[in-house]
Amino acid sequence: MKIPFDSLCLAAVVQECQPFVGGRIQKVLLAAPNELAVAIYKEREQYLLLSADPQFARAHWIARRPEGMDATPALTLFRRYLKEAKVAFVRQRGLDRVLEIGADGPEGPVVLVAELMGKHANVMLVAEDRRVVAALKWIGPKLSRRPILPGQPYEAPPLPDRPPFTEAQPGDDLNDFEGASPFLQRLIQAGYPLADAQARVREGRYETLAFPGHGAYPLPLDVLNLMGYPRLTLSTALEAHFAEAQRDRDLALRKQRMQNPLQRVADARRVAVREIREAVRAARDVPTQQMWGELILAYQYQATPGAKTLDVLDYEGREISIPLKTDLTPLENAQRYFDKAKRVKSRAAAMAEQEVRIARDLEEVEGLLLRLERALDPAELDAIEAEIDRRRWRHRAPAPTRRKEERPFAGHAVREMLSPGGYRVLYGETATANDYLTTKVARPSDYWFHVRGGEVPTWC
Repeated sequence: MKIPFDSLCLAAVVQECQPFVGGRIQKVLLAAPNELAVAIYKEREQYLLLSADPQFARAHWIARRPEGMDATPALTLFRRYLKEAKVAFVRQRGLDRVLEIGADGPEGPVVLVAELMGKHANVMLVAEDRRVVAALKWIGPKLSRRPILPGQPYEAPPLPDRPPFTEAQPGDDLNDFEGASPFLQRLIQAGYPLADAQARVREGRYETLAFPGHGAYPLPLDVLNLMGYPRLTLSTALEAHFAEAQRDRDLALRKQRMQNPLQRVADARRVAVREIREAVRAARDVPTQQMWGELILAYQYQATPGAKTLDVLDYEGREISIPLKTDLTPLENAQRYFDKAKRVKSRAAAMAEQEVRIARDLEEVEGLLLRLERALDPAELDAIEAEIDRRRWRHRAPAPTRRKEERPFAGHAVREMLSPGGYRVLYGETATANDYLTTKVARPSDYWFHVRGGEVPTWC
């Protein structure tokens, strides 16, 4: 059972953030392409992670400074507005999965908004005039009816107007209340007292429980037969769980990327082995092919022109029917069988050797697939990947070819030369080229010379 990061988790994290209100934002980093880490200092420095990961959207404190990625235009904007800003408030929008952090920064008051809603998750910076000035994900109108574009007004997610679940009564449909996630509903249906959950939210009385292999949650989950282990903070439990969950996901994705080419190699080897075995079985018919050729020569006088078969007695006195090609003479039909027997016989040894080699290759590929399926850590995957590359079982995508350069001077007949003094000289060979050279290429700082037939600028 996977425990989600729902509204109650966010409420507990927001409560953990309150001691840092009044603190100063010292650093802003990209922990991952979809994750922003904000260092807030108040008596001590602590990093708050805001993740817009489509699978693991969340917000919580982290124990240590993340490595951080290279600066991007988005990160530059976040830093411009947040660096040295003073945290004015940290709050949850109602009981939705929307976190708001108010800050008074060098460019004026801003609100850092983290919408932690699955694949639609995003982290944005909203200026005092409600314009979006930075975002981890810019979303155009073609992708959403609620675009997120630079400089455009911020619109809150179109969520239904519902009362908080703290106002629900026993027997009410919790789908009609804000903050009652499917997981919380499942918990209450399993027997957890609704009144206790409501009281904990109203009073801010949250547990800090880790459920190894499942997640973290601010309520006990005994009714779901899950044993919780207390941690210092809920963020501690969340960080440990999601670090493991992301490692497992990244491991699974990497295994999948390696498995696909290996599976293709294995399929190709199986087809090759099957075809070779069929050819080997055909080689066993060499004596028959040879005998048919000999019998056609012996009984050719009985062959009727245009006949499809020749009925004769074999060496043991049994009646057999030998297929013939109607457009060939008996001598040519006999030679056809002799040639076929000779070809198969000459290839028999090579095919047997090839069958052994490819079958061994298939066995090694299948063994590597089994190792890949059982691999549990990146080091094992590194070893398997090295073996795949060594055996050349993976086709690397070719490097993108350079785009063919456009013709110089937009295709106009403009020529270039160097003067004796090393100056670059351009001239046109046609009236159109001269016009293009004068109006589109030459600059005010260049020397222009009027010569017979056109304008000649010298590059300066």
